Amino acid sequence: MSDATTPPQSPLKAAIVRVTPFEQNCTLIWNEASKRGAVVDPGGDLDRIFRGIDEAEIEVEKILLTHGHIDHAGAADELRRELGVKIEGPHKADALLLDNLEKQGEMYGIPDVRNVKPDRWLDDGDVVTVAGHTFNIFHCPGHSPGSVVFFDAAQRFALVGDVLFRGSIGRTDFPYGDHDALIAAIKTKLLPLGDDIAFICGHGPPGQFGQERLTNPFLV
Repeated sequence: MSDATTPPQSPLKAAIVRVTPFEQNCTLIWNEASKRGAVVDPGGDLDRIFRGIDEAEIEVEKILLTHGHIDHAGAADELRRELGVKIEGPHKADALLLDNLEKQGEMYGIPDVRNVKPDRWLDDGDVVTVAGHTFNIFHCPGHSPGSVVFFDAAQRFALVGDVLFRGSIGRTDFPYGDHDALIAAIKTKLLPLGDDIAFICGHGPPGQFGQERLTNPFLV
């Protein structure tokens, strides 16, 4: 598990647990005072995820999904059964991906994958709460039809999945990908939130919106 990443003096903490052969950033977020939190994008390697939960000494109250690709959602159903919690997200447009996770597992050689249906689909403008923290939902299609971003305005922090990376953006060369829609979502929904917004993405190191606005070759 990596070092925690969080705005200074914040009761919200986050830690990355890298999972699957795709080195996906499964993220634990929690309220430091209550030690309650959520698991974001449990793509696989549940032993690593449980080890991270134990190290952080948190009680998981829900699972959040940014989108329906196997490296983000492949272990979500099993984790839900193990913990007895609910899954929130992504947008319903990713239902086709989530209904075919087992086929994706066979294709990529990832075992123990189950198809999953969230307990709650999310849409633009919805709100998700985790241990007293409020996350606003932004539907940002392009990498996948149902990708969503979780934004905590009070903590100036976002979980962006594969919508945006440090120095890059999510792939759009899938049959359902839409490069123009992805760029539009980033520029009209995310960057206006403020240059100071820190984000954790689905792969690679965390970043900040301001730096991406100035230097990301897909955005400048």
